[in-house]
Amino acid sequence: MDGRLTLSSGIGLGVTLLWFSILVLIPLAAVVGVSAAGGWDKFWTTITNEQTFAAIRLTLGTAIIVTLLNVVTGTAIAWVLVRDRFWGKSVLDVLIDIPFALPTIVAGLVLLSLYGPTSPLGVDVANTRIAVGLAFLFVTLPFVVRTVQPVLQELDRDVEEAAASLGASRLTTFRRIILPSITPAIAAGAALSFARGVSEYGSLVLLSGNLPYSTEVTSVRILSSLENDNRAGAAAVATVLLLVSLVVIVAIDLLQRRLVRRG
Repeated sequence: MDGRLTLSSGIGLGVTLLWFSILVLIPLAAVVGVSAAGGWDKFWTTITNEQTFAAIRLTLGTAIIVTLLNVVTGTAIAWVLVRDRFWGKSVLDVLIDIPFALPTIVAGLVLLSLYGPTSPLGVDVANTRIAVGLAFLFVTLPFVVRTVQPVLQELDRDVEEAAASLGASRLTTFRRIILPSITPAIAAGAALSFARGVSEYGSLVLLSGNLPYSTEVTSVRILSSLENDNRAGAAAVATVLLLVSLVVIVAIDLLQRRLVRRG
């Protein structure tokens, strides 16, 4: 093959790039352009504002913690769904996808009902930072489960049985055979989980209380800036989130490629 595109391939590539540009690249470029319109000094002043910086710190810190929790719990849930048989397994498999299908504001109402002042469980975390983490967990957990689950299903069980016949313990088999095979999927799920977390709004806006310097996240801060006719400020915060998410996704993608080459 000489690497040349056929006519049909060229048309397909052109349509794909045009559609992707209209939906993604042009809007993102517009946001960055608005954030830079006032110059670097105004951009820096906006993101270092005490209230804005507190929102950025809370959002990124919570997203990182939640992503790490999802890596462990999401992988464990995927393992249970693939390797274990129990009553209600199909129901659990369906419930995992509820955060995907449920409107986020409805998710926020559900969380407020369960963990708010009138909680039937006796657990009231409304207007606290725990509420922010809880909302992030609710909407991001399925990403790790659904990326790891199909990889586990495709693993060759004969290799594990061969390792066991040679005297390897279950822990050794998992650490030396299974974990390297599912690590790229875990990394992909973690990237999606982090990106989804930093952009969340609907599921936490009712439960967190949006208290400045305490439970206000960047999505709420962006909305407040827009309501105050401060488009440049909103775009500056959005640009920060965009850059952080891009760095995380690229770093995880590079990690995936390295693991695949080593594997």
